[in-house]
Amino acid sequence: MAIVMKKLEDRELVSLYINGSEKAFETLLLRHKEKIYRFVYMKVRDGALAQDIFQDTFIKIVNTLKAGSYNEEGKFLPWAMRIAHNLVIDYFRKANKVRLISESSSQRDDFNIFHTLKLDDESVSEVMMREELEGQMVDLVDYLPESQRDILKMRIFKEMSFKDIADFEEISINTALGRMRYALINLRKMIKKHELVVHY
Repeated sequence: MAIVMKKLEDRELVSLYINGSEKAFETLLLRHKEKIYRFVYMKVRDGALAQDIFQDTFIKIVNTLKAGSYNEEGKFLPWAMRIAHNLVIDYFRKANKVRLISESSSQRDDFNIFHTLKLDDESVSEVMMREELEGQMVDLVDYLPESQRDILKMRIFKEMSFKDIADFEEISINTALGRMRYALINLRKMIKKHELVVHY
């Protein structure tokens, strides 16, 4: 039976699982777990956190399938990836890590690269607009050159000091500062190119 399951397409496995086959879901999980986990890990760069988000992803997948809300027939992996991606964004949002600042202040150790207003000061539409914008900006970070992206993520998401970043990367503090500067310049260029507008 296991061999037969492995030969089935995703949409067939989804259908079998909805109809009560736990083995079908196990086959889906084994087929895609490495790709989804790797996707999450590349976003958060933390093994324990990636595992938590990965597990939350499959809990949400199970709940959605059991609720009969799945309508992405034949496209299970892209759908699962979107769920994982949204959970990553939710994590960074809740952790107040998604806030853009100026290049000069990024070189202080007490800076925040993103800026979040209190929800009390925002209307519902403003909250939705801000959250969409923040998600787009986080996506753009992944398009930076690897050396710039890694430093930006260590600085923003892990709140590491430039000294710690320099030690970790085995580079000078000035090199770390330089890469951060170019990362912000490039990020602003991409924001302008994609016509993202910060309204606050």
